[in-house]
Amino acid sequence: MLRTEADEPGWEVDPDDEWGVAVVATVGRQLKLRREAVGMRAGEFGRAVGYGEDLVYKIESGKRIPRQEYLDRADEVLGAGGLLAAMKEDVAKVRYPKRVRELGELEARAVEIGVYECNSVHRLLQTQDHARALMEAAQPPYSAGDVERMVAARLARQSVFERDPAPSLHFVLEEAPVRREVGGTMVWRRQLERLLEVGRLNNVTLQVMPTNTDAHPGVDGKIELLKFPDGTAVGRSDGAFNGRPTGDPKQLRILELRYGTIRAQALPPRESLAFIENLLGET
Repeated sequence: MLRTEADEPGWEVDPDDEWGVAVVATVGRQLKLRREAVGMRAGEFGRAVGYGEDLVYKIESGKRIPRQEYLDRADEVLGAGGLLAAMKEDVAKVRYPKRVRELGELEARAVEIGVYECNSVHRLLQTQDHARALMEAAQPPYSAGDVERMVAARLARQSVFERDPAPSLHFVLEEAPVRREVGGTMVWRRQLERLLEVGRLNNVTLQVMPTNTDAHPGVDGKIELLKFPDGTAVGRSDGAFNGRPTGDPKQLRILELRYGTIRAQALPPRESLAFIENLLGET
């Protein structure tokens, strides 16, 4: 079976992302030129890489973002010697919507990421179905294409767990969103299982902030801290500095103090995982 658009929802190009449009158009043009140089018709090439002819044309015309597997297969079929596969890095960046691309790039460089999330399960921890359910609940509603594009981009950010060497990741989640059955019981159970899976990784610390605790410095909103190999850092908090990212050492110390206090008040990692296991056992 050849892949069609229906098999790859969310891989359309965002027309408002000028840089992304330019990247995908350039990649598509190179794919077409390479295919024509070896004398292959679009249908023949599509069969060789497992894609329908219509989808091949849309990728080559810059209307669809090629998956990394597509570029790898195209490189092999067209004998490009790695030139087509080398474009995967730029194409991967296009997967992020324009507004979150910078955050994704920061996460990809960070050696340490610390997050306190108060209103939902953090995006780096969400399952595909959980993320889709949250986006489908938005008002005004997103189009189906926008939902799939944002879900795919959110999952792409989770490649941070696959990095080698692995970054140090710290998460503190409020009890209420962990308990919320987003998407129904089965989706919620899978989300809890995902939290346990990630929380048991050697480079991850996962904590739950119980509802029956005193006020803490995170009541104003989420906190994010990212530290980089050169010793620099970036932080952001909904309740400080107008919610804007900051690299100012004085402001970072404030965020680190708040985050440290939150971690101290939350359940320890072992008790947090036991809490999630108990939730699973109650369903």
